[in-house]
Amino acid sequence: MKADTLIRHEGMNTLIKNLGLIEAERFIMLIQKETFDYTKWQENLFEDMTIEEIYNNAAKLRNENKKN
Repeated sequence: MKADTLIRHEGMNTLIKNLGLIEAERFIMLIQKETFDYTKWQENLFEDMTIEEIYNNAAKLRNENKKN
């Protein structure tokens, strides 16, 4: 399991890479304003997907990350 500091660092780098610095900061401000319940969100995240779809998406992401 990764340390919290590393997760924050990698997460912020990912946001900046995909959104740019300004939009990444806006995103952080937006989610801090919301009453966002990660656990509740996670409960429904994959409800419309089969196990095979989840596996295939994870395998695709893993392969893409190996290339980078």
